[in-house]
Amino acid sequence: MKILLIEDESKIAEFVVKGLVSAGYEVSLVEDGELGLVAIMTNEYDLVILDLMLPKLNGFDVLKRAKSEGNTTPIIILSAKVDLTDRLRGFEMGADDYLPKPFFVEELIARIKAVMNRKMPDTVKLIAVGHLSLDVVTHKAKWFDVTAVLSQREFNLLAFLMRSPGHIFSRQQILKNVWEINFDPETNVVDVYVRRIKQKLESSTVGIPSPIESVRGVGYRLRVQE
Repeated sequence: MKILLIEDESKIAEFVVKGLVSAGYEVSLVEDGELGLVAIMTNEYDLVILDLMLPKLNGFDVLKRAKSEGNTTPIIILSAKVDLTDRLRGFEMGADDYLPKPFFVEELIARIKAVMNRKMPDTVKLIAVGHLSLDVVTHKAKWFDVTAVLSQREFNLLAFLMRSPGHIFSRQQILKNVWEINFDPETNVVDVYVRRIKQKLESSTVGIPSPIESVRGVGYRLRVQE
């Protein structure tokens, strides 16, 4: 498994690289945001570990640009910025996990495994419910005549809803199952990701409602198609 570490603090970078290599991972280290973004976009990694306070280009900008270009590589933020607002901002921008500094390398490894385990088994290549299908390998979703590539988190959210068509999930249930962490119930991160999926799948579908149905005051469900 190939991991990209974007970290400018040499002692932390050395600590992380040593721990991950000991755990059997192949690690590449980049020490500034600009080179980190280039590495994400031009190389194939299984996962990225991203610091936020980086020279040349901060971690939030790296994350934003990578996701805006359609990169679906899972990203774990590793940062001394521990405020809830920063953590929620990271998730809303597409991060798959957020581990505050200081940290234990054992916890980082556990988080890496959790993020990777959220991927569907290799034996399952396509999830389909009615006119909606989701390709596990390419992360392409097809809804009637619309095809769109989803980010890792968008893919996880849609796949979660597709496993139980018609079942209404609260925002807290979605956060717990898709993000695997409990959030302040006032956060709108679920709404942000649902809106992104809807925008991607509704771009050229005229007169057909989104496959994700909002249930006012309760949460979301995958629409049961007739």
